[in-house]
Formats: sequence, C-alpha cells, structure tokens
Amino acid sequence: MIQDYFPKRIICLTEEPTETLYLLGEEERIIGISGFTVRPPRARKEKPKVSAFTEANIEKILELKPDLVIGFSDIQADIARQLISQGVQVWITNHRSVEEIFQFIVQMGSMVGKTDEAIALVQQFQSLINRVQVNNRDRNIKPKVYFEEWYDPLITGIRWVSEIIEIAGGIDIFPEHRQASLAKGRILADPGEVIRRDPDIILASWCGKMFKKDRLISRTGWEQIEAVKNDDIHGIDSAIILQPGPASVSEGAELIAGIINDWSDNK
Repeated sequence: MIQDYFPKRIICLTEEPTETLYLLGEEERIIGISGFTVRPPRARKEKPKVSAFTEANIEKILELKPDLVIGFSDIQADIARQLISQGVQVWITNHRSVEEIFQFIVQMGSMVGKTDEAIALVQQFQSLINRVQVNNRDRNIKPKVYFEEWYDPLITGIRWVSEIIEIAGGIDIFPEHRQASLAKGRILADPGEVIRRDPDIILASWCGKMFKKDRLISRTGWEQIEAVKNDDIHGIDSAIILQPGPASVSEGAELIAGIINDWSDNK
C-alpha cells in the first residue's frame, strides 16, 4: 500500500511541524516533540518531550526509533549532525517568510500523504492574509511599528513578522533587519535608534519569556517615543507570532491587524 512509504514515527524538534500535523489529522505519527511546544495544548500531554531548541536528548530520540526527525533552522545543525551520524533520517527546514511558511505546510503535508489537505489549509490561511491585506491596503496614515523579539540586547523582528506587520497595514521601522536569518543579525547596537525612529506602536514578544512593560518603558529616553506616550504597547505570546507555522499566519496576522486597526480608529 502507498501508505507504507510515508513516515510513521516522526519526531518534531520545534512546534510548527507538530501544529501542522495535528491540523492535518496526522498526530498519531508523532512520537516526540519539543519541550517548548504549546500548540496544540494537548500535544504536551500526549507526546514525550525530547528536545529544547538548541539541545536534544539524542539517546532518547534513538530509543524511540524514529523514521523521520524534523527540525528548523541552521541553529539545529549540530542536533541534525549527531542524528545523521547515527543513521537517522533528518529534515531541517529554513523557512523565514510568509510565502515560505505556506511552502513548508504543503511540503509537510506531502510527506505524510496529505498534499490536498495541506493545500486546502494553506488556501485558508492565504484567504485570511489576503483579507487582512485588502482591509488595510488603502489606509491613509500607516503607523510606524517597532517589534521587539528580545530585550537584552534589543533584537528586532524576523522576516515573517516584518511581513505580517506590513500586511496588517503597518510600517516596520527596521525593515533592513528582516533578511537576517539569525537573531545576532537583528541586534540593535544602539537602543537610542528606536527613539530616533519614534514608533507609533510597540509590539513585544520576548521569545518564550513573559513581556514586562515596566522594563521597556523605563529605558532611558524612551518616554519620548510616541507609542510610550500613548501607551500603545502590546505584548504578544511568542507561541502565536515567533513560530514560523500556522499560528503566525492566522492568529498572529489577525492580532496585529486588530492592534493597528485600533490605532487607526483613534486617529
């Protein structure tokens, strides 16, 4: 049977393949997940945790006898190398844009025999993105938006976040950083540059750590920023926006669009 050729024992080293497989109804194939996985919530109860982000329990993974391990980013290259050296089949993705997220979902679906379902899922997300874009395309005044991924040092938003801000009708104040695949390429050497670019809205998602507004607004000189003056500062759960998977192009896009719409309505 054709089903015999698809992987049956999959380990997901990050959240987005787990979320995607659950959405496709293929969660029974998953035998291990990242400890950072929160979507869907039941995955944490149903699946053993075998990895963090830059580290993994190689011995435990080998004991589970996977026929496919899925990871994300060159940051997980060392984990991949160790597994490959033990004869494990590994697929590492490096998708960074909204379009590449859609490609990942379809590729993920094709690997488990759910190509049509994955395409339908992508079409659903594309329709949402298109609706958000159309609703915000003709806005006369667009807010300048600063997205903060980390607080010390300050790290700006990755490519898909920057794109979602623009889709939602905002202007990313650090668009020159979006192409940097690693966080170190998006570090702000001078926090004063945020003051000079004076965003109307500040969005913060501190990569797995709870956002603390007091810590942000107490920075020297930041009381001059328009977003701080107007208290237009919003924390976003990193599980919604910092995973390059279904959540970011659905809930993330709608959430950021809602924040920008509220700003626009007050103008």
